[in-house]
Amino acid sequence: MTAVSTRVDGLHEPPARRGAAGLQERAYAVARTVTDPELPMLTLEDLGVLRGVEVDADGTVVVSITPTYSGCPAMATMRDDLVRALAEAGLEARVAVALSPAWSSDWISERGRAALAEAGISAPHPVGRRVGSGPVPLTLAPTRRAVTCPRCGSADTALTSEFGPTSCKALYRCTSCLEPFEHVKEI
Repeated sequence: MTAVSTRVDGLHEPPARRGAAGLQERAYAVARTVTDPELPMLTLEDLGVLRGVEVDADGTVVVSITPTYSGCPAMATMRDDLVRALAEAGLEARVAVALSPAWSSDWISERGRAALAEAGISAPHPVGRRVGSGPVPLTLAPTRRAVTCPRCGSADTALTSEFGPTSCKALYRCTSCLEPFEHVKEI
């Protein structure tokens, strides 16, 4: 599934279609403001979790999200927050989980990366374009990253723990300014 396009030219659309497109735009405008429960400085759109907003035949808004991990414990909260925000805007909605293609840290927007850095969290490096939509190859070799400190910019950092407070983050320590920090893992 690709990211939703909210640009709609309704001038040549039948009236019923214009209404659905307007509803889709309105729903997308609301959905894109919902923040991630674990990284509240990011919207679900900035995190790349928000994958699409559609309107089904009965007028229900269907929001598609892709978890950063298939077992992400924050999915229920994301779903509830999206449904609540859309209900507050007067829209009936449901949330669908799209597991394919798998989420990539490359989907984090530039605005999201800047928000992470501003919050003292190291943003993931680009992992590059995937070929196809099949399984993501994993190795059992230790992960080596070139991580810079989000506070002082030093490249002298050390991995403290591969597992941070959430599955998608690792813990690092800057050996220059001595501050600990979190790093969003590349996937």
